[in-house]
Amino acid sequence: MEKLYTYLALGDSYTIGEALPLPESFPYQAVQLLRKEKVHIAPPEIIARTGWTTDELAAAVNAHTFLKHYDFVSLLIGVNNQYRGRSVEEYNMECGPLVERAVALAHGKPEHVFVLSIPDWGATPFAAGRNRETITSEIDQYNTMNRALAAQYKTQYIDITPGTREALGDPSLVASDDLHPSAAEYARWAQKLAEGIRAQLK
Repeated sequence: MEKLYTYLALGDSYTIGEALPLPESFPYQAVQLLRKEKVHIAPPEIIARTGWTTDELAAAVNAHTFLKHYDFVSLLIGVNNQYRGRSVEEYNMECGPLVERAVALAHGKPEHVFVLSIPDWGATPFAAGRNRETITSEIDQYNTMNRALAAQYKTQYIDITPGTREALGDPSLVASDDLHPSAAEYARWAQKLAEGIRAQLK
């Protein structure tokens, strides 16, 4: 009997695809891409909520009853830490254990964990009237940290941030709430994630 692969997505509004139907979120789009290539994979299990910071995601993870293991795990968290003005050092301290937990949930296989960079919401219409340069600079600092954590725990790293900055000149990449990515932007993330998963299946 063909193996059914499992995928766990941990995060915040970017993981649930805020302002869009759930099937247009990047975890669901990635699964659909893999299914088109005849990969037998279950719908993603998503532990994410709009507004969550690293400590709130950690609390939810600690309270949740998971499967024993997942074949693949993605983690995208931190934008709300930045939005609330929390320090990069605090983010680093709280995100490290989340990456470690993600590896444990992925059969202890770090190469099956995908840490995604934080999108730059400073490029969206929502940021009009705010200091876009400051937002961009802070997002870069956060992403320096999560990239270093991915290297430390030997996980995969998917840098989706440069693409999100194209929203400044391309409104089609932003959802109707003027803040979150559109299905077209999520499709680009899903493509990268599906490619990463496919590479591990070979």
